[in-house]
Amino acid sequence: MSDTAPAAAGRADATRERLFTAAIEAFAAKGFHGTTTRDIAAAAGMSPAALYVHHRSKEELLHLISQRGHERTLELIRAARASAAEPVGQLRAVAAAFAEHHARAHTTARIINYELAALDDEHAAEIAGLRHRIDVELRDLVGSGVADGTFDCPDPRLAAAALLSLGIDIARWYHEDLAWTPEQIAEAYGTFALRIVGARAD
Repeated sequence: MSDTAPAAAGRADATRERLFTAAIEAFAAKGFHGTTTRDIAAAAGMSPAALYVHHRSKEELLHLISQRGHERTLELIRAARASAAEPVGQLRAVAAAFAEHHARAHTTARIINYELAALDDEHAAEIAGLRHRIDVELRDLVGSGVADGTFDCPDPRLAAAALLSLGIDIARWYHEDLAWTPEQIAEAYGTFALRIVGARAD
């Protein structure tokens, strides 16, 4: 009995991940509203009824995709910020990590940023809270650089919004056939970020 329960839990976790991945593929191909639960189940190689064993609805899957994506973004921003001791290094690292993430995970990022209106009120409020925490990280970083004279930026809040928008938009236009690699984009966006806040790039 002790061996059976963990094995069953492992199979359930694997099935949920298959459905999670299938939902990303389906939403990317057809959009949230154009996707049916049958589409998601088919992409996972399962029957439509099997989906409801693990998820209440396709909206719940969208919420999980959004939740996981925003939590990952918040983690990488905090880790990048912690990787340097001063605002210039922190901002370069944050902008680079944010840009590279949106290039590498562009399919998921498009879903997360352009299907938000499909979330129910409770889930939308939760994701809005995560997005606010991401905003605060950038505002605080830019503000700290302005406060110590490192950045020459008349409106730190607007600069932080511009930096986030710049990175998010990568998911709209990036694809693997482009001449630029995610690493090259990351390096360039680190420099762009410093210019936006009026810091020296060298």
